[in-house]
This record gives sequence, C-alpha cells and structure tokens, in this order.
Amino acid sequence: MELKFARTDIEAKPKKADLEKIEQSVEKEGSVIFYFDRENSHKDLLELQDYFEAKGKSFYMSEVKYGLSDNEYMYQVHIVN
Repeated sequence: MELKFARTDIEAKPKKADLEKIEQSVEKEGSVIFYFDRENSHKDLLELQDYFEAKGKSFYMSEVKYGLSDNEYMYQVHIVN
C-alpha cells in the first residue's frame, strides 16, 4: 500500500510513503499524526485503519478543510500505541 502525504504547496505533487515507513514512524514515536493528501482513496485509508487496529493500536481519522472549495481538504490520521 502506498499513500500520499499532504502537499506543502498547492502546485507541488504530494510525496509518497509506503506502509513500512509509516509503521516505522509509529513504532519509533508511539503516537503520530499524519496528514494525507485528498488524492488518497478513502478505501486505502480504511485499509490503513484496519491494519493498525489489528496490531492493537488506536486509529483516529478526520477530514480537515483548509479552504472554501470542496476539493480543499486533507485527511488527518492520528495513530496511538
């Protein structure tokens, strides 16, 4: 599974991260907040949720709007050990 992090610039392309990198960050920090780009499918994020919940971690996800347009949002994911 490969997900895209939220853009830091509107014109930039989102950076990609695979499941391994995300899992390493969670194991290292214990509690992590990620911001994912709107280009990720909701289905992929739900699969990410199932993956971490199966490992006994708490997973919270929400949409964060940063503008007035319907396509100006990102996903906030908080994973807690």
